[in-house]
Amino acid sequence: MNSKNQTSKGEVQKFNAKKISIIAVGVVVVILIGVFAVKGVIGKNDTKVSKGGDLVIPKSEVNETAKFYPYNANGTKLEILAVKASDGTIRTAFNTCQICNGSPRAYYKQEGKELVCQNCGNRFSMDMVEKERGGCNPIPIMQEDKIDDGTNIIISEEFILKNKNLFTANWKTK
Repeated sequence: MNSKNQTSKGEVQKFNAKKISIIAVGVVVVILIGVFAVKGVIGKNDTKVSKGGDLVIPKSEVNETAKFYPYNANGTKLEILAVKASDGTIRTAFNTCQICNGSPRAYYKQEGKELVCQNCGNRFSMDMVEKERGGCNPIPIMQEDKIDDGTNIIISEEFILKNKNLFTANWKTK
């Protein structure tokens, strides 16, 4: 019986060790999923919605991947995009177009080195941001409409409010 008790105790200890290991692995998996979920959400939209005031875009965070800056212009939701062109300049534009305006899908997403209109599918080279106006392309914010203080690109609230009519109430709702 003593030998049987030792075997039972050993089996119980092994069973408990397995249970603890499984629980520990489960906890680690849950933590990792949580971390990646948070990073995925934050990474995709790590800019806070600006509610009025000048929009300040730190030049250090702008690269070849288009960055979208949400802005609430007195109740009108809009976005300004910033991207570093292949010549190293930082280009800015409103994330909508004149042709597709009025559609809830009149906005752009980046695919490779192009911006793609989510309404009509038109592809637009990132190097052309701020270079063309009219047609199905992001509406440029020209040099004279912003300030480059060396560290930041600043787009005034006055300028943004003056152009909020480029965005409709149903913009980016689908």
